[in-house]
Amino acid sequence: MSIHEKIRIYIDKNGLNQSSIAKKAGIPAAAFTEILNGKRTLYSDDLRAICYALKVKPELFM
Repeated sequence: MSIHEKIRIYIDKNGLNQSSIAKKAGIPAAAFTEILNGKRTLYSDDLRAICYALKVKPELFM
C-alpha cells in the first residue's frame, strides 16, 4: 500500500475533513485531493506538512 493511500485511510478512519487538513498543511485543497488520489507526486516536504497538520510522525505512513 502506498503512502498516499495510507494517509487517505487515516483521514477517513478518523473522520477528518480533507480541506481542513490541506489548509493546516498549507497545500491547496485541489492539490491535496490529487495527492490523496495518487494523481500528484507526494514530495517529502508535502508529507512533513501533512503529518504536522495531522499531528503524527511521518513513520506512521511508511
